[in-house]
Amino acid sequence: MHNPSTPTQVTGGAVVAAFLEQCGVKAAFGVISIHNMPILDAFAQRGAVRFVSARGEAGAGNMADAYARSTASLGVCITSTGPAAGNIAGSMVEALTAGAPVLHLTGQIETPYIDKGMSYIHEAPDQLTMLKAVSKAAFRVRSIDNLLGTLKRAVQVALTAPTGPVSVEIPIDIQSALMAMPADLSPLPIEAAVPSKAGLDALAASLAQAKRPLLWIGGGARHARAAIQRLQKLGFGVVTTTQGRGTVPEDDAGSLGAYNIQKPVEAFYQTCDAMLVVGSRLRGNETLKYELKLPRPLYRVDADAAAEGRCYATEAFVCGDAALALEGLADRLEAAKYKADPALLADLRAAHEQAVATLRDGLGPYAELVRQIQSVAGRNFNWVRDVTVSNSTWGNRELRVFEPSAGVHATGGGIGQGMPMAIGAAIGAAVTGSGRKTFCLAGDGGFILNLGELACMVQEEAPMVIVLMNDKSYGVIKNIQDVQYGGRRCYADLHTPDYALLCKSIALPHARVSKLEDIKGQLDEALAANGPFLLEIDMLSIGGFKSTFAGPPTNTITQIPALNK
Repeated sequence: MHNPSTPTQVTGGAVVAAFLEQCGVKAAFGVISIHNMPILDAFAQRGAVRFVSARGEAGAGNMADAYARSTASLGVCITSTGPAAGNIAGSMVEALTAGAPVLHLTGQIETPYIDKGMSYIHEAPDQLTMLKAVSKAAFRVRSIDNLLGTLKRAVQVALTAPTGPVSVEIPIDIQSALMAMPADLSPLPIEAAVPSKAGLDALAASLAQAKRPLLWIGGGARHARAAIQRLQKLGFGVVTTTQGRGTVPEDDAGSLGAYNIQKPVEAFYQTCDAMLVVGSRLRGNETLKYELKLPRPLYRVDADAAAEGRCYATEAFVCGDAALALEGLADRLEAAKYKADPALLADLRAAHEQAVATLRDGLGPYAELVRQIQSVAGRNFNWVRDVTVSNSTWGNRELRVFEPSAGVHATGGGIGQGMPMAIGAAIGAAVTGSGRKTFCLAGDGGFILNLGELACMVQEEAPMVIVLMNDKSYGVIKNIQDVQYGGRRCYADLHTPDYALLCKSIALPHARVSKLEDIKGQLDEALAANGPFLLEIDMLSIGGFKSTFAGPPTNTITQIPALNK
């Protein structure tokens, strides 16, 4: 007989589910297994968090990552232990590279057998060390008593700048153990790093001497739009990285967008007399392997103190939250009645237009594809891209985005992650009610890596359009072989599915575009679909780009003319 004075006992899995609800988690991704069933059983029983059944742990990790980036919130993925925890490693590396706040909950074998080398099913030797290598941090729950405390700390670490993925091992016996539901399920506070007043005073004094200052905005400043716009009103120009895209709307006349390494832009940099880098790692592929000629003096603001002096020497560094630092600078410069040279923004616009014209000319027939996608997408959409020639050529900069959470791409350079990322972004849009349609740009070479996730996408009725650029090959590999290996092409031609038949077999709407004059009608059809749609671009029929992309750009070679074979 139940005694009302006795607290109701729940499983550790139920505590996990209840805590995630308090964290505002509306969807989670993963693959069910005997070593995570108590958590997922609690999800199903409570009915508050939508669980998306991915077809593989790698895809689940990408989904959680893109959910986090596109909703500016915590992403959650749940895997089993051993091989399953290993399967998600590549996705965790991507989330780590992008700084995505992902909570990876993995099962673990029963506590008495962990790290004993007893060949227990799903056991991985020293799994925690493996997880630490691909995570910002990794924790193991040692008992039912420290389950909630460990989870709270893990979420706090994931969401504290510099953000990143955090793994938590929860042994199956702890998931199943009974305890009273804790009274306080609230997450720990997330504190922003406060920049020093003296540092801001000195930086503001230095910037006040500049007539043509420029802001370089990275992903760590995506929450700082209001502060950036205050500095824009003082005459600062803006350029962003691919991670910083949309922090300033990309049709803003005072922004170069993500045209940050093109020759006209590099020349423009040399006319500027100061640059402030905010929340950016100054990655090699966005600085021509650290040889991009940036303006001097070069200043930097970052929440990570270890960023000082990394990649580029700087004249001054302020450690702190991007929004707090930029608000502090705006306060000081406004009080000083600062105004930049108005000619700066006119010169910025000229450099931008020259860079855009060069890129569009190099697209050849595909300029029409870009124009039509932009037209149907409007302003409220997610733009998710895989590593493919089309993304490197135009997807990373020319299709304009307008919100800081709208752009998601495979930052770490791993192919095949775009489609599951798009599923995560589409689910995020659905559960948050943002109204965003998700567009995914993928190449056929990488697309087939996570082909099984098409079934997940259809099952979940994810509101998304896949633009599949199909040339039945690794196009960029062929281009590199032409340039660097004397045209000796090998291992780059691919046998690919008949996507019309494949899509029919899983009830996925599909259309193949062989003439770009037909693209408008097909895009309208894709946009009207309630769930997913695969739009296949037959590149073998349409032809190639006018300019050929042959790998990451350097300061000497950016693009080469298309080779006639």
